[in-house]
Amino acid sequence: MKTQIIPAIDLIEGKCVRLTKGAYESAKIYDNQPLDVALRFQDLGVTHLHVVDLDGAREKRVINHKVLELLASRTQLHIDFGGGIQSDADIEIAFKSGAEKVTGGSVAVNDPELFERWIDKYTPERIILGADSKDEYIAVSGWQEQSTLFIEPFIRHFLQKKITTVIATDIAKDGMLQGPSIELYAKLIQALGTDWNLIASGGVRSLSDIEQLSALGCYGAIVGKAIYEHTLSLEDIKKYHLT
Repeated sequence: MKTQIIPAIDLIEGKCVRLTKGAYESAKIYDNQPLDVALRFQDLGVTHLHVVDLDGAREKRVINHKVLELLASRTQLHIDFGGGIQSDADIEIAFKSGAEKVTGGSVAVNDPELFERWIDKYTPERIILGADSKDEYIAVSGWQEQSTLFIEPFIRHFLQKKITTVIATDIAKDGMLQGPSIELYAKLIQALGTDWNLIASGGVRSLSDIEQLSALGCYGAIVGKAIYEHTLSLEDIKKYHLT
């Protein structure tokens, strides 16, 4: 199975931005109209979209839900939404605003029992585990804080709780356009097997990178800056989906 290309839209103050290594001061605005960006992706044959509420991640509550609502109501894209989802109220807002799936990272670290209840309540298919790490330690709160948890046992725990999909981001690679963390993903697949959907995130710059991830067995690859900086062309994405 080919690795699925999943474009990312990261939001600050309702605008489409990208960070470098998760540093908010590095934010670069690429478009003031996220809907226009999402529609361009849809026109390329893309079916899935990863939306991150960076304001929400920093403030620890959902903030950009109106943008999510617009994207969900005006496109046919399957949207997974993350950033700031830390309470029952937050996850309800996300789903009511049109998210098909919700990604939880910080909450899985800070309140694993709540996250496990969400898996039971909403089904494992609708809850994605966000495993964002630096030097294999899980980071939280929009990557502003580092925990003492290692990524492999962290993911293993939630696979045992029936989670089916994990977005694993290597923060050191994110926004650097220097290639994804192949060694990390190979290590995770070797340790945890293949009976789950691993979505790689961070550093993807070209179709060659995506082909490498596909060879490893990654279910999906989240692509952000490579699209906005044109190292991965829209034409390449279109061809990839047609072949």
